[in-house]
Amino acid sequence: MMGMGQIAKGLRNGVLAVSLLALSGCTTLTSSNIAVSQTGEHPAPNVEPEDTDDAAIGRREHPRIIAANGGVYSDRSAEIMVARIVGRLLAAAEQPNAQFQVTILDTSEVNAFALPGGYIYVTRGILALASDTSELAAVLAHEIAHVTLRHARARTDRTRTTEIVDRVITSVFGGDTSTDATANRTRESLAAFSQSQELEADKEGIKFSGKAGYDPQSAARFLSVMSRFATFSAGAGKGNEGFLSSHPSTPARIQAAIDTAGSMFGKADLGEVDRDGYLASIAGMTFGDSPAQGLIIGRCFLHPTSKFTFTVPQSYVLQTAQSAVVGVAGDGEAMRFDSADVQPNVALTDYLKSGWIAGLKTDSVISQNHNGIDMASGLAKTDQWFFRVSVMRLDNQVYRFIFAAKSDASRFAQGAAATLESFRRTTDRDLASIRKVAIRIVTAKSGDTADSLAKQMSALSRGTELFYIINDLYPGDPVVAGEQYKIVTLQ
Repeated sequence: MMGMGQIAKGLRNGVLAVSLLALSGCTTLTSSNIAVSQTGEHPAPNVEPEDTDDAAIGRREHPRIIAANGGVYSDRSAEIMVARIVGRLLAAAEQPNAQFQVTILDTSEVNAFALPGGYIYVTRGILALASDTSELAAVLAHEIAHVTLRHARARTDRTRTTEIVDRVITSVFGGDTSTDATANRTRESLAAFSQSQELEADKEGIKFSGKAGYDPQSAARFLSVMSRFATFSAGAGKGNEGFLSSHPSTPARIQAAIDTAGSMFGKADLGEVDRDGYLASIAGMTFGDSPAQGLIIGRCFLHPTSKFTFTVPQSYVLQTAQSAVVGVAGDGEAMRFDSADVQPNVALTDYLKSGWIAGLKTDSVISQNHNGIDMASGLAKTDQWFFRVSVMRLDNQVYRFIFAAKSDASRFAQGAAATLESFRRTTDRDLASIRKVAIRIVTAKSGDTADSLAKQMSALSRGTELFYIINDLYPGDPVVAGEQYKIVTLQ
């Protein structure tokens, strides 16, 4: 069973996996065999015979990575842009006949990583943070470098340990580890590389990017932006378990990137940036959490796709992470809400007793019905924690609440019960309250400043601060009349 610390980390459990279709089957963008994940199958990249092991690992983990990261983000203009960049980078890397599968993940996390066998992933969050084509090229070149430098092969033994992780997760939390949040997050951590490998990939990636005709200084520029965003995210209480933690943008690393670009390509500004083309490709993109994956409105969580909502006690602060929702109270309590794959013929009381909860008091399990929804609840206790656990079935999908506290006080019990009683189907009024947060591109006018443009985001929490970061500006900076900038707005 998970302790408070594990719950509070906001384990990411994406159960709404979207399948894939390689665009290379219908669109030829370069001479390279580049598949951009969209909908349909999971084709494996072409590999040499000695790479069979890597390909098998990539094929096995690929759908799990997608499930753990909110599914595939579908946006034709973004997909075409990414495919074109990868095609140029592969030619520069002298891999013109290699086949890579590049997947854009539908998550706000700023992340990019590679798996053995030529699988490369970038998130919607990293696309939103970049400001031009060369910055995204720097990220993709870095991941391609990991593959060409054989870092994936060196990491194969670590990846194989996922089988051990699977057994551990089964023993302490139960269930199918292919959809378990802890197992999926551990798999993603296995996509991380050592510090020396990261620096080596930085250097090689800058070489690929510069040879492909992109601005070689973009790597250092984007590392700096990511460092600022990491600080901003920490202030918002959001963890950075992805790219921002595995790719720390330290001053020394940023300076090394500047020096590498200078030594390889000189100090003069050169290479393609294509700011306008890049911003056009991400205009309208969802920013932050996707409404389709659920959203937080005050103390309420609302899932418009699955059409349910619930409200937590006043002391809880909610954070959403794809299909896992975590609430933490300042008085030493925490709550986790997620979903589980349970056969329709399995009774909820039987599922609750099936062994996935350590320390469950089986005689405490009862059947309930709130708001016309069948539920089952029970108590569990370990050496240090009390747990109130409930499961419910809505439209053949099973959802789970796990409340944890140091002591089973009456207020804790009342809060868990009130949350359970609040779980209901959404109404038309609930759904009408949803507003999408998206990127809008604006053109600076004469007299505009960074400060005046930032005010357009003042309706968002810390919106003006966010404006400066996503546009790589600082308060007081001038802006160029006629140049385009990113604004995040409610729609």
